[in-house]
Amino acid sequence: MSITAAPAGPMVRNPRADERVTLVRVIRSEWTKLWTLRSTRWSLLLAFVAQAGLGPLVAAIQMSRWSSLSLQDRLTINPIDHSLGGWHLAQLAIAILGVMTITGEYQTGMIRASLMAAPKRLPVLWAKLLVFCSVTLVLMLAAAFIGFLAGQAIFAQHHVNVALSAPHALRTVIGAALYTTATGAVCVALGTAVRRTAGGISLFVGVFYVLPFMVAILPSSLANSIHPYLPNYAGGGLAQALIDPNSFSAWGGFALFGGYTVALIALAAVLLRRRDA
Repeated sequence: MSITAAPAGPMVRNPRADERVTLVRVIRSEWTKLWTLRSTRWSLLLAFVAQAGLGPLVAAIQMSRWSSLSLQDRLTINPIDHSLGGWHLAQLAIAILGVMTITGEYQTGMIRASLMAAPKRLPVLWAKLLVFCSVTLVLMLAAAFIGFLAGQAIFAQHHVNVALSAPHALRTVIGAALYTTATGAVCVALGTAVRRTAGGISLFVGVFYVLPFMVAILPSSLANSIHPYLPNYAGGGLAQALIDPNSFSAWGGFALFGGYTVALIALAAVLLRRRDA
């Protein structure tokens, strides 16, 4: 008896083959979620205006009262730091948005859908960090260059401007963007860890603003030994041309701040894996 083989039919493609969860797809999802929030646009706009506009505003005020400045004030004017001083307010806007990037999903319950779509969970955190930090870095870098160039154009009225090639100028411009971006990454990690907007923002304010104030009221010898290790002092030196002599070098301090950032992200990743949504 012979058996006739049935003709092979067309191969049926597995409909789930294109439903794999990949980092690229999670990134696209996080990009869409980031830009559909109204708070994103307003926070980034505030950060951009602060970084690009506050420095030139300070420069304009100083130049308008040039005749009333003492000789000592004229000789010690710092055109680099004055032009880039807007990073202080920009940092606050980026920090709040960084916390809300993750806590907003916990408040609405959307985080459950995100984690169901990516059961391994960690790709969600990596995608959020990558999207948020990329947007922040590009925006803050552009704003820092605008603030610096506009500030120098105003300082040129009395010939106290400097070029981008001046010592510490380019490092400070890039440093303002890097430090603000790293702060945003810290706040994404804080939001992931505490899962509450108020809690994440409170932790940020406590560590970056309240703690330095509390250290400042200590005896000077003790305060000087602690200050270099505080996150805002360690990382903020990269965004300033003139650095406190008691602090680390610009890149050394930023390396320490980077270590804090990595440690917080690692903690957030562990908590995200272990806790229920």
